[in-house]
Amino acid sequence: IRPLRNGDTATVAALFSRLSRRSREQRFGGAKPRLSELELAHLARSDADHHVLVAYVDGDDQPAGIARLVREGPVAEVACAVADVCQDRGIGTVLAGELTAVARAAGITKLRATVHDANPRSLSLLARCGRLLGTRWSAGEREIVVSLDPFPPLVP
Repeated sequence: IRPLRNGDTATVAALFSRLSRRSREQRFGGAKPRLSELELAHLARSDADHHVLVAYVDGDDQPAGIARLVREGPVAEVACAVADVCQDRGIGTVLAGELTAVARAAGITKLRATVHDANPRSLSLLARCGRLLGTRWSAGEREIVVSLDPFPPLVP
């Protein structure tokens, strides 16, 4: 796992190309056949308020997953995507654990994510990052907020 270099659109595009149509729909909340240049630049932004981690697996030079955290005061919006060929290997769990540690170190007290209702894995992953504070439904998506109480364990 390494931090994404600010502006590294090639890595973001490489992971996006490894996502199936269904994975793209679940990650982006609808059909997403391609990313525009503006979307690529946004997703490749990494600075004091935008933390992005990239995971790799041995023997594969392409990114296996990317996790993003966008800080908005004491709350951060989070999102994660794992290449289809790399799913079911714990990569999302490891990325979520690392991103949660980054959030705590930055003084973030809550994580928020908008998750497609057909994506139970993401719902479960976020719920394991902290104490569930609330869930809100809107147009087939669920917004989840968890509290980052001091050092809760990330349960696999």
